[in-house]
Amino acid sequence: MSSNKPTFEQSISISLLWCNAWESGELSDEVLADRVSELISTKEGARGFFVIALSSDCPLLDRLPDSLIFQLRAGGESIVDLTVRNLAMSSAMALLHQRNKDTKMQTGSERIRDRCIEILRLLQPDLVKLKLENLMNATRGKGKTYVNFLNRQEYDLEQIKAITKSICAVA
Repeated sequence: MSSNKPTFEQSISISLLWCNAWESGELSDEVLADRVSELISTKEGARGFFVIALSSDCPLLDRLPDSLIFQLRAGGESIVDLTVRNLAMSSAMALLHQRNKDTKMQTGSERIRDRCIEILRLLQPDLVKLKLENLMNATRGKGKTYVNFLNRQEYDLEQIKAITKSICAVA
């Protein structure tokens, strides 16, 4: 990792290495959480960490050690925002993969969606509520925060409904 700001690619590699070491018992929950805390302090670091933690077979986000939850909460708004965006994308993509009869990809997107739901339930409730309300408004074409994000993805009405359903599942 370069001095303070790892690239997205470096963050992915580092996260994979740490998840594997944690899973094999080479890293304690606390050491992993401290390392993840440093990584998620940058946008590219957080993105890289979530690519691995959400999509890989590593059970880290399924077990969610308390020390990691604490560090994710400390990440504040940027972590909530990133998780909300991943919730929306994975919800819409699960439906697309279902339509395409790609069960492997559908299962992967559903796993990401479910992990995002669980993480959001553990983060700062006020921030989560605000971001989910903003996303819900965006599904109706209102507000600024996520309207452009949803429009860029060109989701159809059914995908928007899937996103709405996932938002409701957090509560």
